[in-house]
Amino acid sequence: MNSQISYSPNQTQKIGKSFALDIKRKKSGALVIVLDGDLGAGKTTFTQGFAKALGIKERVASPTFVLMKQFKINQKGFEMFYHLDCYRIAKPKEILALGFKEIIFDSKNIVLIEWAQNIKRYLPKDKVVIKLDFVDEKTRIISIP
Repeated sequence: MNSQISYSPNQTQKIGKSFALDIKRKKSGALVIVLDGDLGAGKTTFTQGFAKALGIKERVASPTFVLMKQFKINQKGFEMFYHLDCYRIAKPKEILALGFKEIIFDSKNIVLIEWAQNIKRYLPKDKVVIKLDFVDEKTRIISIP
């Protein structure tokens, strides 16, 4: 596991961007990335940098109230980027109403999930887990496998 220290939101975005530039498409199923961290750890900030590297021009905000946002992309054989925030999911099966199973089975999709512990029974075994640890107001440790 590669751990990097971020001292600012800008650095966290750069780490997210760097990770996105290194991703590779799988033979089957979507590339599912789980961002694991407490409230304020920088999950959405990481996602903003990740999305920029995928060529997404619009502002990426956490989809806390809508649960999921999707973006068309054309990077490394991927066609869609899904950003999910499962913070408000009370029962794991609620995610299925969004077409989650279909989304994670399509190898042309990248799926990035915040608060994935709320839907863990539906996550694929080969997901990538990125850990974001809050150190202090400005410092985060980001661990990438």
